[in-house]
Amino acid sequence: MASTNDLKNGLVLNLEGALWAVVEFQHVKPGKGGAFVRTTLKNVLSGKVVDKTFNAGTRVETATVDKRTMQYLYQDGEDFVFMDLDTFEQITVPGPTVGENANYLLPEAEATVATHETVPLYIELPTSVFLEVTYTEPGLQGDRSTGGTKPATVETGATVNVPLFITTGEKIKVDTRDGRYLGRS
Repeated sequence: MASTNDLKNGLVLNLEGALWAVVEFQHVKPGKGGAFVRTTLKNVLSGKVVDKTFNAGTRVETATVDKRTMQYLYQDGEDFVFMDLDTFEQITVPGPTVGENANYLLPEAEATVATHETVPLYIELPTSVFLEVTYTEPGLQGDRSTGGTKPATVETGATVNVPLFITTGEKIKVDTRDGRYLGRS
C-alpha cells in the first residue's frame, strides 16, 4: 500500500482488480477545500487511458511489476518464447501482449519483459533496431533528390517507409516506437 503522496510516473496500481500504470500526476491544493491528486492512468493490459482523481493522503494498492532483460528465442504459433539472461528460465508471452513489437523483434534480440505474479504484462524493446531490407522497388534515377519515400519490407516482415535511394539488402535503423526510418548502418 502507498499513499497518493507517493505516486510517481510508471508506478503500477492495483485498482478494482485491474493494473493501471501512472502516466501523469499532479498534486492540486485549491484555495478552498482539501488537496487532491489528479492522475492519468493507463490500463497495463488493454492500453485504455483514464483520468482519476484521489483525495490527498488516500491509500492506494500498488502492484509489484518485475522487469527483466530477456532474450527473444523463437515464435511458437502465436506466442513468443523469451529466456531470462540470468536464470536461463524460459517464459511464453502471448502474441497480443507482444503486439506491434513483433514487427521489430529478431531472434536473439534483447527486450525488457514486465511480469506481475508470473503473468507477462508487456515488453519493451530498445528505441531503435537495425533490420535488413528484404524487398523494395528500385528508385528511379531522377528521384534521388526529391526527398520522397517508398515502402520497404524488412526481415521481420514489417513495412517501413524509406528514402528512394535505399536498395534491397541494405541494413536500416528503425524506431521501434513508431516504425520510422532513422538511417542506414
